[in-house]
Amino acid sequence: MSNSRGVAAGRRGQLFIVSAPSGTGKTTLVERLVQVVPNLKMSRSYTSRTARTGEQDGVDYNFISRERFESMVRGNEFLEWADVFGNYYGTCSADTERDLTAGQDVVLVIDVQGARQVRSRGIETIGIFVLPPSAATLEQRLRGRSKDSEEQIGRRLDVARREVDEFERYEYVVINDEVDAAVDRLRAIILAERGRVRAMRSAAQDVIKTFAEESGPAA
Repeated sequence: MSNSRGVAAGRRGQLFIVSAPSGTGKTTLVERLVQVVPNLKMSRSYTSRTARTGEQDGVDYNFISRERFESMVRGNEFLEWADVFGNYYGTCSADTERDLTAGQDVVLVIDVQGARQVRSRGIETIGIFVLPPSAATLEQRLRGRSKDSEEQIGRRLDVARREVDEFERYEYVVINDEVDAAVDRLRAIILAERGRVRAMRSAAQDVIKTFAEESGPAA
């Protein structure tokens, strides 16, 4: 009924969306999450920006040219895509569908704009919005990264002020006040969703059939 990783065999994977303002730490949280939850994969986005120091193509992102990205947009190859501060980012539909069909749960780490695009397609998702403890903490984290100019930090904070109002469009909210605690909350959400009837219906029906097979005349 289930595989060795604790997930029902033959099931279709579930699609999770994790969104948060830039600097909240959503990518770090999900990278930690997939290490502690079996059969959970973080989707690897495509991007037109150049790789930063230490980033690897096919590991951190699929780095492609701006021309190739625009060609994929014209071909409707993205589940969602966005222009973020002058660079394109997108989630490949075929990659995601392949994982879900194989029974793999997938996490999309995308902004609120991307989440809206996915929902508009009528795809069943579980949305989790990650908030920083406060606006001041977010600003401190952005400055601590030491890779953005003052202008870029200001733009990111302006965007964050608009994005935080989107939390009510999501099924869950996690406040990233401390990384380990936030990962534990995310893990609890994933495991709870896996136990819901819609996720376990096929496996449960298989179990129920065994009761019918074992039934017989009373002694």
